[in-house]
Amino acid sequence: MTHHIDRQTTVADQITLTGIGVHSGKPASITLTPADANNGIVFIRSDKDDAKEVAARWDRVSATALCTVLGDPAGHGLSTVEHLMAALYAMRVDNLLVEIDGPEMPIMDGSAADFVEAIEQVGLKRLDRGRRYIKVKKPVRVDTGSAWCELHPHNGLRFDITIDFDTPLIGRQELDVELTPELFKTELSRARTFGYVKDVEKLWKMGFALGSSLENSVAIADDKVLNPEGTRWADEFVRHKTLDAVGDLSLAGLQILGHYRSYKGGHKMNHAILVKLFEDESAYEIVEAPVFRDVGQAEKAGLVAAALAPDVS
Repeated sequence: MTHHIDRQTTVADQITLTGIGVHSGKPASITLTPADANNGIVFIRSDKDDAKEVAARWDRVSATALCTVLGDPAGHGLSTVEHLMAALYAMRVDNLLVEIDGPEMPIMDGSAADFVEAIEQVGLKRLDRGRRYIKVKKPVRVDTGSAWCELHPHNGLRFDITIDFDTPLIGRQELDVELTPELFKTELSRARTFGYVKDVEKLWKMGFALGSSLENSVAIADDKVLNPEGTRWADEFVRHKTLDAVGDLSLAGLQILGHYRSYKGGHKMNHAILVKLFEDESAYEIVEAPVFRDVGQAEKAGLVAAALAPDVS
């Protein structure tokens, strides 16, 4: 019988990415730095002299209206973390320090593709600790009007996302996938954020979405996609909503063993299901993979290391 050694990871080298903030329209830069086991994903504002670390956790979420916000962006917090978090989570990066030079993440092209590419370029370093999981033990559910979301027990991480928009361009779209690094890379990571031009115009007047453009969003007007290249998939909209759900559920703080379903969901409901889960201690348990310190001996015993990404440990 063959098992794998499920160890925690970090990136093998430092990574810097630059872009603009979708709401501020200002330049934004992040640096991803390797971190030790059990550190988790932690953000810190490099533009603050007295910067405090902000953990990428559900209990640090302060807003979910336009994007997912951790802490107070006017203080030590930051906004629009969901696309980076989705890439880290799906590519199995457990521990990382993210330095950011302002209150907002770079939006890149509106998807998570640049983050995935950067992670793959440097590869992952396996650490000498077993990966920990949050195992869903019983169903939990949140209802808000016609929208709802649920978490069910499952030996893996499955996303079953349904959206239903009152426009024939989008309409009802469904996606049901078992999350793996390869699945995320090929089927989800390139799906871009989207919105109606009329809504963006309202946001502009309020001082938001100042960096939004056809370079980083799928723009919809009069039931047409305005981007010259069109959509990357016919169902790019539900793929992006699934990408967002991956990023938002990553804020559980550990990999989840569960099946997430949502109907007409979004950042607010993705966060609400985590609040609901952690309210009930009987709904989950934390389990840890076994650790084998001498990998060579373990492999001789018929155990093989998991090859989820380039490994330079």
